[in-house]
Amino acid sequence: MSLIANFQAVEHRRVMAAVFFVILLGAGPAKPDPVQTLAGRYYRQFPDALVTGEKYTGEDIVEIVPVASNAAYIRIHLDYYNGHNCGIYGVAQTHDDELVYRDPDPDYDGGHCVLRVKRTGPSLLIDDGNGSCSSSCGARGTLSDVKLPYGSKRPIRYLSRIKASREYRWALEEWRTGVPITEQWKRE
Repeated sequence: MSLIANFQAVEHRRVMAAVFFVILLGAGPAKPDPVQTLAGRYYRQFPDALVTGEKYTGEDIVEIVPVASNAAYIRIHLDYYNGHNCGIYGVAQTHDDELVYRDPDPDYDGGHCVLRVKRTGPSLLIDDGNGSCSSSCGARGTLSDVKLPYGSKRPIRYLSRIKASREYRWALEEWRTGVPITEQWKRE
């Protein structure tokens, strides 16, 4: 190989390495996987009361369990004043940096519950946008713009109990077949 050909080959490799490096930089950092980054149990307790004045401890619990690389079982229980609460469960799928649950069963006016769960700074955000999941809540409850401390996240130590629950079984069946959870209740 002549000196000129050798120089051209070395230059070609340098140019190709630089192009490859620029492509990698242009791609930016990999997006976080919400199934893995959100998986766990979020929990908080707070003083609550009934209209009679009786006091009790309210609690909010969110459980997120991976079921596939792009999906996770979610169960949410939120307490509100006077014993009202919100409760919902299902399998949410990834969409960008969030998990999104779409209930296949239409509500009374033909709409569908769409619930988003994602991290926003120091919080885990639960949001059904326009109140599309309000049928999962009592009179004083909401699934709109609810924030739990992301720092409350812990590993789930009772995974076998969750996986043995009928809620988990129904949610996976709904996800796999499209048969709404409410239709599965009727079978049992």
